[in-house]
Amino acid sequence: MDNEGEATLEARIPSPDPFWLNQISEEILEPDLPIIDPHHHLWDMKGKRYLLEDLLEDVNSGHNIVATIFLECASMYRKDGPRHMRPIGETEFVNGISAMSASGKYGKTAICAGIVGFADLTMGASVEEVLIAQVSAGNGRFKGIRYGAGYDTSIAINNSHTDPPSGLYNDTIFREGFAKLRQFDLSFEAWLYHTQILDVVSLAEAFPDQKIVLNHLGGPIGIGPYEGKQKEVFDKWKRSINALSKHSNVYVKLGGLGMVLNGYQLDKRETPPSSIELSELWRPYFDATIEAFSPKRCMFESNFPVDKVTSSYAVYWNCFKRITQNASKEEKQFLFHDTANQFYKLDL
Repeated sequence: MDNEGEATLEARIPSPDPFWLNQISEEILEPDLPIIDPHHHLWDMKGKRYLLEDLLEDVNSGHNIVATIFLECASMYRKDGPRHMRPIGETEFVNGISAMSASGKYGKTAICAGIVGFADLTMGASVEEVLIAQVSAGNGRFKGIRYGAGYDTSIAINNSHTDPPSGLYNDTIFREGFAKLRQFDLSFEAWLYHTQILDVVSLAEAFPDQKIVLNHLGGPIGIGPYEGKQKEVFDKWKRSINALSKHSNVYVKLGGLGMVLNGYQLDKRETPPSSIELSELWRPYFDATIEAFSPKRCMFESNFPVDKVTSSYAVYWNCFKRITQNASKEEKQFLFHDTANQFYKLDL
């Protein structure tokens, strides 16, 4: 995958409307609660720019964001060179952003304290060359690999920007590449749809010593053939989540429900939803996941700027705080900070 991935994202991801988002403003709940945002992107695409200054505007909107983790998005790949080595450009770019933040000139938040990049694991064992280069380019900040495997037969569903085949995580050659991650002490980010979560179960069973984190609650689909089938989708999702939770090497990111994929169509409203509305709407998914995995294996995520089409950063984190209003202090510490800190070995 090279710049084709960026072009795919450019065409699919809608741009947030700041005027629409600014129609609602909320008092920040629990403003002192330390938060690590373990999932955001940075990019400069046609009409879609989200770089350091844009991220800073969001993280400085009131919540106590102490650090962030960058997730690969086919951004700033090298223009030239071997195709399989071009994703190193993304890590070089983000490491530069992180170095800017580390200067202290851009506020207290450790921006991009961890970097999760891409490597084509379908290269099999030969992907080792790419992993070595990624770790080196990350200058101590490189934490893991994400390979999106989202696939559905419906033309109404956009498959992952990696253009994966069906059943990617079960592929023998892919697993040869996957097996190399432990050699470099790298984690794996699984991104796919709720219909495929059992593929992650199989992967976790085959590699019990490899840390895996499921992105975006496992991507419950609410569009195309899944539109209007909320109960059916939720029930299938929950069975799969419960099966996945049996594997102690798997963690979950709580978020990513503000995407077009999820079918809530909140961005079509005249005014943005409040954090109360979001918490009531999404609570079943969050509660079921936290119950299955426990707070020690769950971490809230923003997935910005993708989810910014639905909500502002301030309202989004208020939503998470409302969902955990009855949680203990220790549980909140894990959900908002400690799980991410430990998973990504940030030592914060």
